[in-house]
Amino acid sequence: MSEFQQRPVYRLAFLTSCATILLLMAGALVTSNFAAESVPDWPLAYHRLIPPLIGGIRYEYAHRLMAALVSILTLALAIFVSRCQWKSATKAAHRLGWTALLLIVAQALLGGFRVVEGYPAISATAHAILAQIYFIVIVSLTMIISPWWQTTEPRLAESGSPTLATAGIATTSMIVIQLVLGAGFRHGAWGILPHLIGFLFVTGFVVWTARLAKSHFPTDSDIRKGVGLLHGTFGIQVLLGFAAYWAVERALTAVQPTFTYVILTVAHVLGGALLLAASVLLTLKAVRLVPRSGEEGEPAPVPVAPGSGSGGTHAQRSGA
Repeated sequence: MSEFQQRPVYRLAFLTSCATILLLMAGALVTSNFAAESVPDWPLAYHRLIPPLIGGIRYEYAHRLMAALVSILTLALAIFVSRCQWKSATKAAHRLGWTALLLIVAQALLGGFRVVEGYPAISATAHAILAQIYFIVIVSLTMIISPWWQTTEPRLAESGSPTLATAGIATTSMIVIQLVLGAGFRHGAWGILPHLIGFLFVTGFVVWTARLAKSHFPTDSDIRKGVGLLHGTFGIQVLLGFAAYWAVERALTAVQPTFTYVILTVAHVLGGALLLAASVLLTLKAVRLVPRSGEEGEPAPVPVAPGSGSGGTHAQRSGA
């Protein structure tokens, strides 16, 4: 496919990423409205394609419709991506496309198991975890087939350890662990204490990664934008976390989930997904902008002389 033909594929990937965010919100609405047990069968709903849309059935059925839409988009994306030869990261794009398809199929089967067999503390938590893994894959795929990735060449040199890419991977992993802890709390696998402890670790990792980015690449606009997005999503998520905790405490004595509880807890789930995406994007930017040493057609990083710049571990533009 030509560059003109590749752009629609990127738009399809971006659309799939946005639809995945809506799918995560739909799943959070099911949990926050205590609607997970509303439909007892799968893949049909009360042995019908369209069940009576009353009570919690509305949320569960909307979640299934969104899951079907994302599955169709993922199938189309995997096919179209595999037909393209990209300027950069062709093999990675092909693998991510088919990986996303396998994950969405596994996610659908796991969701069906949750409905038919139950065990919500285990199956529902695993379902939530797999959703975040799929989201990482689809965001990564969207990034590496984006016009920015395909037209941007490695231009930065980095000295010092750890590298920003390594720190980004560590931070992304910590955010995933925190999302796992949050999902386990929401589905009754454990209490809130592990999630609160995880919050402290995420805070440390985000601060560490942002400081490392500013230290190694103080003038690069792409890295600064990535750090700004990470800071912004993290700050909003912290506020939503406190608000959601307040709503959970107030909802303990309520017979039905209150509107405030539903809105704040769903927003907190959405904030976690956006924070995860921000960390993935910053990590991928670091991977793209800094050439790997000895890579064919790309210069090795230029070491910075001791004492040049604060801390002696800053990076500079190649050829500067």
